[in-house]
Amino acid sequence: MKNSFLNINATKLVTLMLLLFLSASFLVSQAPQSQENVEISENSKLQDLLAAAALSNPGLKAAFERWQAALKRIPQVRALPNPQLTYAYFIREVETRVGPQQHKLGIMQMFPWFGKLKLRGNAASEAANAKKQRYENVKLNLFYRVKEAYFEYYYVMQTIAVLKENVQLLEYLEEVVRAKYRTGGALYANLLKIQVELDKLQDRLKSAVEVLKPVKARLNAALNRPVDALLPVPKELPTEAFRVVREQLMELVKKNNPTLKAIDAVAAKEEVGIKLAKKNYFPDFSIGVDYMITGDARMPGVGDSGKDPVAAMVSLRLPLWAKKNKAGVKEANARYRAVLNQRQEEENKLLSRLEMVLYKYRDAGRKMILYRDTLLPRATQALEVIRSAFEAGKADFLDFIDSQRTLLAFGLSYEEAKTLRAQRLAELQMLAGKEDLKGE
Repeated sequence: MKNSFLNINATKLVTLMLLLFLSASFLVSQAPQSQENVEISENSKLQDLLAAAALSNPGLKAAFERWQAALKRIPQVRALPNPQLTYAYFIREVETRVGPQQHKLGIMQMFPWFGKLKLRGNAASEAANAKKQRYENVKLNLFYRVKEAYFEYYYVMQTIAVLKENVQLLEYLEEVVRAKYRTGGALYANLLKIQVELDKLQDRLKSAVEVLKPVKARLNAALNRPVDALLPVPKELPTEAFRVVREQLMELVKKNNPTLKAIDAVAAKEEVGIKLAKKNYFPDFSIGVDYMITGDARMPGVGDSGKDPVAAMVSLRLPLWAKKNKAGVKEANARYRAVLNQRQEEENKLLSRLEMVLYKYRDAGRKMILYRDTLLPRATQALEVIRSAFEAGKADFLDFIDSQRTLLAFGLSYEEAKTLRAQRLAELQMLAGKEDLKGE
């Protein structure tokens, strides 16, 4: 019999250990895994950088944890208050017919008025929803920061490339003028002028190379990486056309912008707060039990000697101070109206910003087309014509320099317009709360 008992206990122990192991394995598999080290190589694209930022940016992680903390608040406010346990020791025993009362134990549970716990849970749920929308807002802002820095990185790299081409052109021109000067076919003043132009251009090139450091540092900071970490060189910018009309875009902002959605959640929370404040007109009540430990009666033969009495208790918190409760309802209404006004103010700001961003986007697109399709081809053609004429001695040196300056300015302006257009599209996506905003 004893061996059978031991075998049963051993079986239960093994089963319990197996269940604990499986439970631990499940919890480990469900736990969020660390994504601190995200691989970024020279071949990584913009989408890879956005994914890396979403996984490793500490600001986004902080917003996520605040959202999770708010979710954990919901079951807390929906639960009943902790019951109150009391103990009393009679320093002077209370003598009764059945014996002296020596100790008293009591437990009391408070119950809020009907509906209060549900309303508190609803308010906490709306507060958690607001945190979720703030998390989405942080994510959209982070993606915008990554895109803006990435596009700026592209612009600087293109500027360097354009400046290098022009430096090579001027270095070639310097050799031509130097050769002509040796044979008496060019003035020394022309050689000095081209050397001055070359020095100025080389200085601009050095500045462009130096500005790479802070631009790359800004992008790496958004990715939670060292400021000098390796980054892929952007090859091209998004060129898709954006054809959504102004009214449609305004509706997207009103409907999808996470800042407005967060304020809507706060407004819903304050609306619940009004109902909760009105519940304070009704009493909360408590139910409890007292148990008194009684000694034996001093007189022999007493019926029920030493019997411990038990008492049931009910208590009410009476809402007598009507002025206080009325003020609470007015406070809740005022908080709700404040949130509604805040929402309107934020919407006005966002729509005003949208107008400016949309103007800059369209203006940059117009300039990009103008430089790409008209000004750059003409400036390139003009430079080639003057270059041939200059080498043949049929064009003035200053004409060549002016043509070179014009082509350089148009080339940089074209790259700037492309960059600004891509950055403003990223800003429109952030305002509209949609990463895949591409138009119709």
